[in-house]
Amino acid sequence: VAGYHSEYSGMKFGMFFVGEYLSILLLSAMTVILFFGGWHGPWLPPVVWFVLKMFGFIALIILIRAAWPRFRFDQLLSFGWKVVMPLALINLLVTGGVVLWRAG
Repeated sequence: VAGYHSEYSGMKFGMFFVGEYLSILLLSAMTVILFFGGWHGPWLPPVVWFVLKMFGFIALIILIRAAWPRFRFDQLLSFGWKVVMPLALINLLVTGGVVLWRAG
């Protein structure tokens, strides 16, 4: 428990986690509906397919959250300036070159 969670206890602390897990449920339901075929599937009733797909995506989200390293703020800034910014500039130049090349 870190960050803003450390300042709350009891019901307020619980409400933060209820909100987080409800957002995971909503995200998984929307992802299943939009990208994984929703309730369609062979053999089983549609509700069962939807719940199975949703639980699979929930497990994936929880696994990624548990395994993803937590970076310090200075590490994130360093990564952003040294890696992400040069890649973004290269992307901008390549995209501009492709647009100019296609335009003739």
